[in-house]
Amino acid sequence: MFIVSLTYKTQLSQVDNYINEHIIYLEKYYNLGKFLVSGRKIPRDGGIILVNATDRSELDLIIKEDPFYIADIANYDITEFMPTMTKQGLDIFKTYI
Repeated sequence: MFIVSLTYKTQLSQVDNYINEHIIYLEKYYNLGKFLVSGRKIPRDGGIILVNATDRSELDLIIKEDPFYIADIANYDITEFMPTMTKQGLDIFKTYI
């Protein structure tokens, strides 16, 4: 499992030019079961995506489809981790343990 932390490299007005395309990209990977959780950082200087990718090479291919990546408006910081515990009610994550 991976935590993808995006940090914008441009003004929000430029980010907003790509937000609809980015949402379509997110929906695609939610439908494929790859994205589990996503959202904006506060303050709004980027976002976080929790990704269920089999390995780093699969994740890299997924990221390369992001309109923010293609337009070069965000940096991507990747953290791989192995979930070992979950709060009751988050049983979906036990699939990945």
